[in-house]
Amino acid sequence: MGEVTTIPVLPCVSMRDTLAFYGALGFEVTHRQTTPNVYAATRRGDVHLHFMGLKKLDPRESYSTCLVLVSDVERLHGTFAEGLRQAYGKVPIAGFPRISRMRKGQSRFTVVDVAGNSVIFIQRGAPDDYDEGAAGSRSDSRLGRALRTAARLRDFKNDDAAAAKVLDAALARKEEADPLERARALAARLELAVVLGEAERARALRAAIGEAPLSDEERAQIQPALDAVDALERSERQERDGQARS
Repeated sequence: MGEVTTIPVLPCVSMRDTLAFYGALGFEVTHRQTTPNVYAATRRGDVHLHFMGLKKLDPRESYSTCLVLVSDVERLHGTFAEGLRQAYGKVPIAGFPRISRMRKGQSRFTVVDVAGNSVIFIQRGAPDDYDEGAAGSRSDSRLGRALRTAARLRDFKNDDAAAAKVLDAALARKEEADPLERARALAARLELAVVLGEAERARALRAAIGEAPLSDEERAQIQPALDAVDALERSERQERDGQARS
């Protein structure tokens, strides 16, 4: 068929707010019209996204989704997060708009715009099924399976509450488990506790991780997850401080 280009056309209610959001991500407007139909075209490098006006669209009921394959998903997430921080004064990780969180080894993240459209950016060459490396465990133990299930819920469905329930159920079982794997599950649940505003639960999880019988090498393996939680907490404190000053 020769060279072929496919461009998704996503609905929006406010074209102004939609273009402002994608502008924060580095997209440029290449075409815009108000008649006979509300329509706009945007571009960021080789990624083209078009938008059409749709009255009475409820972001909570939007199911529009598209996938974008990229060469460096972690770096792109960092670029997007910084752009959103500059535009909104914070990195929005809940509500509309938002961007899903990113961990080392994660193969994808999702951007949800002001109209509820989901644009999923995926590392080129990543397997079609879930990248178990992002979950930190490849074992077939109960905790290992729970870690992978929770990661799918967190990273694919953006359902932090459901991911927390899966980990709570696995951690509550009184059975022998590999200390490092249990520490990974505790660290994953700690991140969710911070996001869900469970301050007391977060303190208890930190204490449990501190008391885990781990070697220095094993503690080094889970430290990146704890560093990510620390960064998340710093970001939330900065946001609260900024709101208090305003």
